[in-house]
Formats: sequence, C-alpha cells, structure tokens
Amino acid sequence: MNDAQTTIADLKQAMAEFVTARQWQKFHRPEHLAKAISVEAAELLELFLWLSPQEADKKMADVAFRQAVSDELADVMTFLVSLAQAANIDIATAVREKMARNAAKYPAEKFQGVYHRPIIKE
Repeated sequence: MNDAQTTIADLKQAMAEFVTARQWQKFHRPEHLAKAISVEAAELLELFLWLSPQEADKKMADVAFRQAVSDELADVMTFLVSLAQAANIDIATAVREKMARNAAKYPAEKFQGVYHRPIIKE
C-alpha cells in the first residue's frame, strides 16, 4: 500500500502490532522514542554528509543510495509514529495546528522565496 492508500491510523496500528508481538512496550516510552528519532535522523543525515546539492541530487538517482535513504526515512517515521502512540498525540491534529501557527508566524506575502526567523517583539 502506498501513501494515498494508507492512513496514519494504519501506520499506528501496524507499529502497535509490531511492538506488541515482540513485547517491546516497556521500551516504547516517549523519552526512549525521542532519543531513537534523533539517532535515526542522524543516520539519515549522515547519508548526505559533505555532499553538495548537485552531488546529493546525483546520489538520489542511484538505486542503492535511494534505498538507504528510504530505509532511514522509514526508521525515523516508525519511531515518530510510535512516539505519537506512546504520548497519545494525534499526528494529523498536531501537524494541522502547527501549520496554522507557522502560517501566522511566516505569512506567505512576507516569506516568499526566503527563510529567516522573525524578530519577536515582546
């Protein structure tokens, strides 16, 4: 099944079944999962270490490299889904709410083609 056919709830259910079958619930605590996300994200980042944008584009055309990226991306995603499950966070709601805050913080008319942190006046 692909992204268009799979819901976040499907992914949560698949991860819950995977974890339960291995009796890993005691390891799937929010603090452990947050650490695991960081480790797996670093492994994903390592694939691109020292590559120029052009080199990265070229590497992404390589089947083996693309598979390595896919594997690390999946590792990050499975731990993200597991953290949401462990922390009782609805991912879709969290993303939509954060996007709404980001839209207010970074209005399109002021941030087209540029990215910088706004100066927050208190």
